[in-house]
Amino acid sequence: DEWAAAKTLVKPPDQLELTEAELKEEFTRILTANNPHAPQNIVRYSFKERAYKPVSYVDQMAIHFSLNGNMILKDSDEGRRQSIRLSTAAEKAPVETSAVTSEEAEIKDEESTRDTQAAGEEEAEGSGTAEVSEAAEAEEPPLPRVKEQKLANQFNFTERASRTLNNPVRYNQVLINPASVSQWEIYDAYVEELQKMERSKEKEKPRAQTAKREEEKKKGRKLTSLESQSDDITKISKAAKIMERMVNQNTFDDIAQDFKYFEDAADEYRDHQGTLLPLWKFQYDKTKKLAVTAISWNPKYKDLFAVGYGSYDFMKQGQGMLLLYTMKNPSFPEYVFSSDSGIMCLDFHNDHPYLVAVGFYDGNVAIYNLKKATSQPSYKSSAKSGKHTEPVWQVKWQKDDMDNHLNFFSVSSDGRIVSWTLVKNELVHTDVIKLSVEGTTMEGPEGLQLQTFGCGTSFDFHKKIDYLFLVGTEEGKIYKCSKCYSSQFLDVFEAHHMAVDSVSWNPYHLKVFISCSSDWTVKIWDHTIKTPMFIYDLNSAVGDVAWAPYSSTVFAAVTTDGKAHVFDLSINKYEAICTQLVVANKKNKITHIQFNPVYPVVIIGDERGHVTSLKLSPNLRRMPK
Repeated sequence: DEWAAAKTLVKPPDQLELTEAELKEEFTRILTANNPHAPQNIVRYSFKERAYKPVSYVDQMAIHFSLNGNMILKDSDEGRRQSIRLSTAAEKAPVETSAVTSEEAEIKDEESTRDTQAAGEEEAEGSGTAEVSEAAEAEEPPLPRVKEQKLANQFNFTERASRTLNNPVRYNQVLINPASVSQWEIYDAYVEELQKMERSKEKEKPRAQTAKREEEKKKGRKLTSLESQSDDITKISKAAKIMERMVNQNTFDDIAQDFKYFEDAADEYRDHQGTLLPLWKFQYDKTKKLAVTAISWNPKYKDLFAVGYGSYDFMKQGQGMLLLYTMKNPSFPEYVFSSDSGIMCLDFHNDHPYLVAVGFYDGNVAIYNLKKATSQPSYKSSAKSGKHTEPVWQVKWQKDDMDNHLNFFSVSSDGRIVSWTLVKNELVHTDVIKLSVEGTTMEGPEGLQLQTFGCGTSFDFHKKIDYLFLVGTEEGKIYKCSKCYSSQFLDVFEAHHMAVDSVSWNPYHLKVFISCSSDWTVKIWDHTIKTPMFIYDLNSAVGDVAWAPYSSTVFAAVTTDGKAHVFDLSINKYEAICTQLVVANKKNKITHIQFNPVYPVVIIGDERGHVTSLKLSPNLRRMPK
């Protein structure tokens, strides 16, 4: 009966009732390899667009089980080594077993022979001595013992061979018949022969010189005293230089005493005001018509500084000169280099203080090596190697690149900031960035829109952040740039109304930099703020500005009216604590100023080719708290 009864479906009370159309509807599910636990909203900061951007690719792989096996491929190095080790072990095993079996067989043979001999003796007792001797002869000889291999003594040096070739010991002996000759005697004989040859050459030199003079007299020529004494002067050049410095120190003894010991006692009675005491004045006859276009102290020798000479006047371009002076000898430069074009900027290398990078008015850059006795630069750019098309206004050495190649940067009026790398005795250029001016396009031929580029006049690299640097332009703007981006600026400051003559980071405060311009102003900035923190109007075009190396609040500026201004923000935020006339002639203008890194001295250059050194009074060099 139960089998015959109709089957009824059992449904739960809360089952969903669906229509026929809903039941026939198909739902497709696609299995994917995506990890459901992987994050979907990862973002990264884009420095180019200055915004957070979602990451398109997320790793979807999930590892459920991982086990490191101990199997090795047969073709690998370790597999080959193991197979060789196993094969050598297998070869040694049968040899040892065969040797053991042969020894056992020999022992068994010996025992059997002894048994047979004993039986023969019992059967043939009293047979006589002849039989005994025959039995003894028939006996086999005993087995030879295997000779043990002697192990080498690891601590006995005499068993080790040495390949060092030592000269034999020199003995002080007397030989009646000198049949043997040692290496020492051969060496002494050669040295004695060489000394004889050198003496003979020295004797022949004056003879050759007299013969030369006689020949030239016959031809009607006369030797000047300078030519005849040139060899002698080179021998005493070092002594002559020391003597010259001694004479200068005696001549300028009062200035040397002031530099070393004088302190202006009147500073105690002045209300935080200071003065500049003139010291030496450096000048050279051949640079009277040239302007001082660059000054830089040597990083190693604190009394040595380099001066670049050229002209800022477009109509008075000619030759340039690079001179190196020392405070030990103010009357004459230590090094003199002349160039075909005016020198506009220079910089010493920090790690190699004998290398000087130089930028010229014609757009070339060069490297002078002070160790080489030549007046020409060791390396120089050319039109083929990508030189600038306008004057180079500033050069700065950088840290060596990844391949340990020396490199420096240059900025020019053509709008290019170029990195120069010294590779295989030649300068290789790389354009870092071009100063494009937004919103200024020129209409070229056939209606083409040509983009105009800014004219770079100065730049400076951050003291701690390697990639960050500032560029000042002729238009008065200051660009904050990065070495990583060649087509975009990090920021643009509307700094001045005229050309930015100098821009410099503060050596202590990492956010602060200073700029000066021909619009009579000096401005102090925080690079994270678009407006200046301090503005100083100096009533004349400002040629240069420099931070003091001993304080974060002291800086000095020079103006074209011949005055030097020294500020200390910790004492007075509104005006200079020292304003002093350095150049009295109104036609003469001051161009540059630099602080000495160690001594309380500044050097100031002007348009007449003179460099004046001045000592800061105690109020101007107060150390910060």
